[in-house]
Amino acid sequence: MNSFDMVVIGAGPAGYVCAIRAAQLGMSVCLIDKRADLGGTCLNVGCIPSKALLESSHHFHMAQHGLAAHGITVQGASLNLPAMLGRKDAVVKQLTGGIGALMKKNKITVKTGWGKLVAAGQVEVDGELVEAKHIVIAAGSTPIELPFATFNHTTILDSTDCLSLPAVPAHLAVIGAGVIGLEMGSIWARLGSKVTVLDVAERPVAIMDEDLGREAQKLFTKQGMAFSLGAKVSGVEVTKTGVAIAYTDAAGVATTLQADKVLVAVGRKANTAGMGLVEAGVTLTARGVIETDAKYQTSLPNVYAIGDCIAGPMLAHKGEEEGVALAEMLAGQHGHVNYNAIPWVVYTHPELAGVGLTEAEATAKYGDVKVGKFRFAANGRAIAVDATEGFVKVIAHAQTDELLGVHIIGHNASEMIGEAACLIEFKASAEDLARCVHAHPTLSEAVKEAALASQGRALHS
Repeated sequence: MNSFDMVVIGAGPAGYVCAIRAAQLGMSVCLIDKRADLGGTCLNVGCIPSKALLESSHHFHMAQHGLAAHGITVQGASLNLPAMLGRKDAVVKQLTGGIGALMKKNKITVKTGWGKLVAAGQVEVDGELVEAKHIVIAAGSTPIELPFATFNHTTILDSTDCLSLPAVPAHLAVIGAGVIGLEMGSIWARLGSKVTVLDVAERPVAIMDEDLGREAQKLFTKQGMAFSLGAKVSGVEVTKTGVAIAYTDAAGVATTLQADKVLVAVGRKANTAGMGLVEAGVTLTARGVIETDAKYQTSLPNVYAIGDCIAGPMLAHKGEEEGVALAEMLAGQHGHVNYNAIPWVVYTHPELAGVGLTEAEATAKYGDVKVGKFRFAANGRAIAVDATEGFVKVIAHAQTDELLGVHIIGHNASEMIGEAACLIEFKASAEDLARCVHAHPTLSEAVKEAALASQGRALHS
């Protein structure tokens, strides 16, 4: 029987980062994953391939529609979808290979197979027993399947299917206007699909600040995506020509939408089935989420869980930070994750990003708050690079001026939100942000201006 200080089940961002940090701290570590290509959903069929396609599809759309304004004429631009998908696969291969190299560098034992918890201290990998002082469950998540829309992976699709379609659908319907639905819808809309998005919520990305959702709907509608919000989908039927989606619209009118394919993007669920967790004594919620305490300890001694299979947002960077924190706590250090400073990003064009409280959350918690907004239409760099859509919104405590939330919809919002996350982590004030010198001309000046606006003293609007 192999014996280690730590065994990690799941080689996604939470699992492999936890393994690396534990190895750095002197532990002997075994990492188990069903895939030979490490990196989990994120690197193989999630974050990375989707961002590769979002970038490629944006370049194609710019070649067709966006370069004339810059004095560049492109004639006969055409889509080579196999080449685009090939580039995406090459990006994935490069990064998963990099994770393998990191395992060797840190002397982490990797076992490929299905990891199953036998008891506290024991994991089975395809019949082989592995022993450990500490066991970490980092099994990730899988797409939620609707009972009336079972995935057939040809016309009723999950997010993985949408990364490798052999041809551009004439009409792609998307059930779910969240992060995945908007990103996948954007990719295929740019490549030529008619895209219709349905969601029971009243606005896209309902988890984010309301102003971002409203602005996103306006901008994506302008790009050609159609939205039916407040829609309750009740059935999906496979037809000879594609799919028929039955739903009731916001006015209560029963409607049927005909499409070639439908992407079901209504969220993800913890990937905890078939791992022997309940049998070994690990407590799960009714939705299959592993219950843990503040130190990621499950109900079974020396068995821990992190990432998508526990409570909280299903974000790769959240899982990574939990992995680091857990490894440090097990080594006697003081690992810590500030869940109020975890950013959200939607990698559409323009991008959406937010960190901290939304305006509604801040108002509910503190009462009156100060809000400052600044539109990129008044930002010099945004005008120069033709990226004037969107705005920055800053929310601060009315009495203390503590920075409570920052929300951005605009070009490169994913990069700008890092500044806000750092300031919220260190409990800075909106005035602190407003007094930080930002290089000119940059898009990030809009973040400073929004902070100034929350003080009632914006300079350029």
